[in-house]
Amino acid sequence: MSELKQTPLYEVYKEYGGKTIDFGGWALPVQFSSIKEEHEAVRTRAGLFDVSHMGEIEVKGEGALDYLQKMLTNDVSKVKDGGAQYTAMCYENGGTVDDLLVYKIKDHDYLLVVNASNIDKDFDWLKQHVTEDVEVNNISEHMAQLALQGPLAEQILQKLSEGHVLSDIGFFKFQTEVKIDGKHALVSRTGYTGEDGFEIYCDAKDAAHMWKAILEAGKEEGILPCGLGARDTLRFEANLALYGQELSSTISPIEAGIGFAVKVNKEVPFIGQDALKKQREEGALRKLVGIEMIDRGIPRHGYKVFSGDEEIGEVTTGTQSPTLKKNVGLALINKEFTSLDTEVFVEIRGKKVKATVVQTPFYKRAKK
Repeated sequence: MSELKQTPLYEVYKEYGGKTIDFGGWALPVQFSSIKEEHEAVRTRAGLFDVSHMGEIEVKGEGALDYLQKMLTNDVSKVKDGGAQYTAMCYENGGTVDDLLVYKIKDHDYLLVVNASNIDKDFDWLKQHVTEDVEVNNISEHMAQLALQGPLAEQILQKLSEGHVLSDIGFFKFQTEVKIDGKHALVSRTGYTGEDGFEIYCDAKDAAHMWKAILEAGKEEGILPCGLGARDTLRFEANLALYGQELSSTISPIEAGIGFAVKVNKEVPFIGQDALKKQREEGALRKLVGIEMIDRGIPRHGYKVFSGDEEIGEVTTGTQSPTLKKNVGLALINKEFTSLDTEVFVEIRGKKVKATVVQTPFYKRAKK
């Protein structure tokens, strides 16, 4: 796998039994023990993920806010220092360049966290539209990112956090210069699993130390190192979009069900605003829905969805839900078939298998 890109933790995977795969040109662990065990650990205890393949792009300068308002669909002016926001970046036609997080460090200083497969594309798109009073830097190679997720995440990380009370970091908030086992990190609380948890952004050279320290600190709580397999089943159950499946250059944020991150009436117009405003006013022609299989079969990405003999869309993600023990999927289908309890059919190996449209998310954690 030497030709694949590696995160700073690549050499550490073997110590923990990681099985690596090619994920968008990166050598990443799909699992360490088993996907089901890792999934359950995150739902009930805690799991640690290496997500250092994600991209980090700095946006700085006097014009940073206006520039980001033009580039992003959400209203960045609402983000306060130490706050994070989920948003999208779109083409003129409303198709999605990427979905991402924007962190406001302070006035004129922001950090964008983008999807690994889109780092170069996003950076080029941002550079194409940059203004004289803004500086855009791709700092992905210098940073590592770990995600500690699960109901016991705070309890575990607090053991290593010197002088910081992690309960002070609210949902979609972050703190800089947090000391974790003697190493400095930016620590946020956004999550991509449907559970509580933290993202730890550190210098690439500190990643292996941080990884080992967190796993050691969480032994008593039953923490597990986790791979991409569990990350996908966890985010899927919580109905969190994955770029390249629920979102793409041909799927808009409105169609994908993340319209809450699209503010079509903000003061500074953004790229794609007219197309998305039209979709919102007239209703998008397609909509992302949950489906549950009635007959036997697992819906998989790319499988066609039918109503009778009419092809009405396709599955974006599907699996047997480890939490629900049901075969479920997300499907992008024509809007007239999206009402709850509508009967549809998924084509699995040439056979049409019965399913029904159901409520999402499939899983929601209980409030404390």
